[in-house]
Amino acid sequence: MTHLAESPMGTATTPPTTTLALRAPAPKARRRTSSSPGDRPSVGIYIMIVIAIAIFGIPFIWIVLTALATPQQLNDGVSGLLDLSSPVWSNFIDAVTKVDYLSYGANSLFLSIMTAVLTTFSSATVGFAFARLRAPGKNALFLLVVSTMMIPAMATLIPTYVLFARLGLVGTYWPWVLWGLAGAPFFIFLFRQFFSAVPRELEDAAIMDGAGWIRSYFLVFLPLARPALLTVFLLSFTGAWGDYLAPALLLNMDNTTLAVATTSMYADPRGNPLVPLQSAGAIIYMLPVIIVFLFGQRYFMSSAMGSSVKG
Repeated sequence: MTHLAESPMGTATTPPTTTLALRAPAPKARRRTSSSPGDRPSVGIYIMIVIAIAIFGIPFIWIVLTALATPQQLNDGVSGLLDLSSPVWSNFIDAVTKVDYLSYGANSLFLSIMTAVLTTFSSATVGFAFARLRAPGKNALFLLVVSTMMIPAMATLIPTYVLFARLGLVGTYWPWVLWGLAGAPFFIFLFRQFFSAVPRELEDAAIMDGAGWIRSYFLVFLPLARPALLTVFLLSFTGAWGDYLAPALLLNMDNTTLAVATTSMYADPRGNPLVPLQSAGAIIYMLPVIIVFLFGQRYFMSSAMGSSVKG
């Protein structure tokens, strides 16, 4: 509060401090420059970045050098791989033509897209139900679903195979359909957190306009969850595309995926693996995932940042 020093006549003789404050020049805001000591990246951060790049980059560089080498260079070790005087680019052509690369790639693409679409939709639906619907025991059931994330996948491998074998589904794509329809606990948790952050007023407005839960879900909540949907689709696609164990266990060689083909079908007549062709095939095998990530990275990063802030 400001205080006025009144004169005997009852008039103020001292200007209010607020007026002085308005007339006084505002203090200049201290600008933080990049040269201040607190903003300078330390040498330790640079060292950690270089170490991280080396850890993640050296395996990729190694596989590229292997893909461009001859079998003799591979036998010579590091000195042979670093000799790039005559890179063997034909290894990439042989990798595509020696096996039915396009057919196995189509199998991988079909399984990955189908699994990603089903997993995204089912996880979003279950997450919406946990976030917005009211039912007794809902929190206990959600805790049970989330706790299944603690079970290692390897622990369920043999029981899963026995179950699908008794159902007569080994050698078919039905296991991927069932996995997709069941959803994934982590993605259910992600959608539940996202839908819980939607204001209640939006839900009430949709109900007052005559929309039920199904229409509200499809017309209001799903369009708002577009970044989360794309993020889950991207993660599901990369997970199914890079999976080796499940196709090797449940599919036959005529309908298996590219992951199994690139690791087991490049061999000479004596059965020895052709490592340069395996490396070239693996590099081509990476391209669809890199392309999908480049197209969806903006939504992926925005969803990850949003989830971190809300969480």
